[in-house]
Amino acid sequence: MRPALPSIAPISRRLLTGLALALLSLGALAQGSKAADYPEIQWEELVPRDWNPADSFRDLQHLAGLPDSDDRVQELYDRMRKVWDEAPTVPQLEGKAVKIPGFIVPLEGNANGLREFLLVPYFGACIHTPPPPANQIILVRSKTPLKGFETMSAVWVSGTLGRERKGSDMGVSGYSLQAARVVKYTGK
Repeated sequence: MRPALPSIAPISRRLLTGLALALLSLGALAQGSKAADYPEIQWEELVPRDWNPADSFRDLQHLAGLPDSDDRVQELYDRMRKVWDEAPTVPQLEGKAVKIPGFIVPLEGNANGLREFLLVPYFGACIHTPPPPANQIILVRSKTPLKGFETMSAVWVSGTLGRERKGSDMGVSGYSLQAARVVKYTGK
């Protein structure tokens, strides 16, 4: 009669379960790193290389000495706003995964958090100064409410960029971004 061999089934099950959990964790980490690996872009990349807004105003040197109250100056401001609100975007950026720093201008949020905001390239844009051109304003949407951010918070936003012109009380955006991640700005 042979001696009974110890059963390895419980050990094998534990080993296989542990191995499976480790593999699942590695897969989740790999997916998480892909989600976090958005290529960084600069604000200048959002402006078409051939767009020069000054081209629209070459005929206006004679207005330089006029007071702001002059009707011709108001017409100039209106014309400038139209050129900036209609600023062209870069078609090749449509659908690109990006990471970009900027400042928050809240649009939609409540006590639960922020769901929609404008991302702007410099502090005070859309708040204390006229809005920048539309190709320098990104409408950011988040599926989940974002907490811990306020007006002019400096942030990094990662997600998928789209070209969408949308007006708000704060300015006209030329781009949209579905946020996958929004974090406080801490440099690179």
